Amino acid sequence: MSQSSLKQEIRRRAKNFQRVRAAHQTEVAEDYVELIDDLIAETGEARVVDLADRLGVTKATVNNTVQRLVREELATSQPYRSIFLTPKGQSLARKSRKRHELVRDVLVALGVDEETADADAEGIEHHVSKETLAAFRKFLGRGE
Repeated sequence: MSQSSLKQEIRRRAKNFQRVRAAHQTEVAEDYVELIDDLIAETGEARVVDLADRLGVTKATVNNTVQRLVREELATSQPYRSIFLTPKGQSLARKSRKRHELVRDVLVALGVDEETADADAEGIEHHVSKETLAAFRKFLGRGE
């Protein structure tokens, strides 16, 4: 491999690692806003204790993450009160849910059983590129 080719390969890999790190940073926020939205739809409210139970984490972890969501203007919260999504948070929840459903539906179309596809989509949805999502839509015949 030439020196020039080696440098290009190094840059390509670095770009991929940067994309994965960025996805990891947004992954938690996306999971939280989706779950908050689900809880509000199911029960009328999203409480710290419910988030902790469903995510299998401590209430302190939830509190820290909710404060991050508040700082990022994705949610609102007051001590000992329910958590609500801002319009920005609601939009992120919708986008994240649609991406999850698209990835899950592609996996099912490929022959993966629904339960496995849903579990696998939970990880994949945060790391898939816009180009791949477009290919998934085309594969499924969706114009979204």
